[in-house]
Amino acid sequence: MIWCILIIGILLPQSLAHPGFFTSIQKIYLIHTEKDLVTSLKDYIKAEEDKLEQIKKWAEKLDQLTSTATKDPEGFVGHPVNAFKLMKRLNTEWSELENLILKDMSDGFISNLTIQRQYFPNDEDQVGAAKALLRLQDTYNLDTDTISKGNLPGVKHKSFLTAEDCFELGKVAYTEADYYHTELWMDQALRQLDEGEVSTIDKVSVLDYLSYAVYQQGDLDKALLLTKKLLELDPEHQRANGNLKYFEYIMAKEKDVNKSASDEQSDQKTTMKKKGIAVDYLPERQKYEMLCRGEGIKMTPRRQKKLFCRYHDGNRNPKFILAPAKQEDEWDKPRIIRFHDIISDAEIEIVKDLAKPRLRRATVSNPITGDLETVHYRISKSAWLSGYEDPVVSRINMRIQDLTGLDVSTAEELQVANYGVGGQYEPHFDFARKDEPDAFKELGTGNRIATWLFYMSDVSAGGATVFPEVGASVWPKKGTAVFWYNLFASGEGDYSTRHAACPVLVGNKWVSNKWLHERGQEFRRPCTLSELE
Repeated sequence: MIWCILIIGILLPQSLAHPGFFTSIQKIYLIHTEKDLVTSLKDYIKAEEDKLEQIKKWAEKLDQLTSTATKDPEGFVGHPVNAFKLMKRLNTEWSELENLILKDMSDGFISNLTIQRQYFPNDEDQVGAAKALLRLQDTYNLDTDTISKGNLPGVKHKSFLTAEDCFELGKVAYTEADYYHTELWMDQALRQLDEGEVSTIDKVSVLDYLSYAVYQQGDLDKALLLTKKLLELDPEHQRANGNLKYFEYIMAKEKDVNKSASDEQSDQKTTMKKKGIAVDYLPERQKYEMLCRGEGIKMTPRRQKKLFCRYHDGNRNPKFILAPAKQEDEWDKPRIIRFHDIISDAEIEIVKDLAKPRLRRATVSNPITGDLETVHYRISKSAWLSGYEDPVVSRINMRIQDLTGLDVSTAEELQVANYGVGGQYEPHFDFARKDEPDAFKELGTGNRIATWLFYMSDVSAGGATVFPEVGASVWPKKGTAVFWYNLFASGEGDYSTRHAACPVLVGNKWVSNKWLHERGQEFRRPCTLSELE
């Protein structure tokens, strides 16, 4: 038993990783940082070229002079001027040349690089970006070749992954013990190397990870085959030789054992592992991911006929009588309404400009402690804006009140969120359930009765708001907003409002939302006698 553990331990060395997040479009500033560094690098290259040009001219001059002098050394130094200049060159000019050669032209570039390095992403960010790619791969059913070739919908700037990039993605998956994705990306790296791609990584390294990932998923035959392939390239590979003996031992042992019920259970277990079920698997994940892809939407033609578009004047609100809001039914139960052209481009830019300096990693309320904390299932950056900070924010708040008929004085501040590539918020409720009695205790305004969500950008691909319980998908459209009640009029939670923000596949997504609370709505939305109305 101990021997087996030791053998497994040497199959592949573990490496450390820290869960990172590369969440926000704020990182576009890095593009400008890199551009500045390239400009600085080109200046350094020009300075080095100028220095070499000076050295070259001096060498050419001295080459011609020494060629003449060596033909008649005695006659050359017999000339008093030549004798003086020879002394001067060797005593002074060669020292000047030495100083020129030793002069470090990189000072400016190194100084700039040192200053800019404080803004560079770290290992955490790089791992976060890799995880985002893996998340998108699963959610949108993308194969590794499609991602590697950059064949994504809505892309403006096509980009390719090298074999080294694929190898790095595989390593990130490996450090998370995600052998399913390790196999996919190591296999992609190997294919690209087999096709002749020139790379800094070699097939031996790829096969080392790949064979172990396959073994961990229970495919012993393939693991053995890949290990033999590795040893053909590097017969002295110590770990591969050890693995080969171990795999052959296991296979020989299996042949001696008759098929039994325990074998069938083992096969079932292996099959499950091959599917690559995520560590953070949710029962509703399959439904959620299908809706993100625009599949599995449960809207029958009969129900569709009951959805309408209309002009809404906010119950004869003076602000909307002459210019009513455009309203569209997105869903019936729960009732989800979209307002079109409800926030202008100018207002959006002001809100974004106010939010950008404050964007921080988004948090959620811990259901037990009530404390705000970051979580792996919400990956975005957010900021909070108060109505008194800017007239535009105040005007937006009043617009929500006028159109919903709900009092916004007890609502939370306007939350602005930015989802970069891979940014998401997995299925969740906006309201507090009965097992979370202290969720909004500090606010003293009761539960979240309703949600208003502005879409402040179009998204090239992905980024839908989906409701897995009812099979609804709402797609981002700049300048629109969606509204729904989280609670029935009785105050009971509407569990059909469980929703999610799908990962952004291409582009970036800006939204802002207002959570309205129960207090102040007593006469605006009176309680009914029925629990579920």
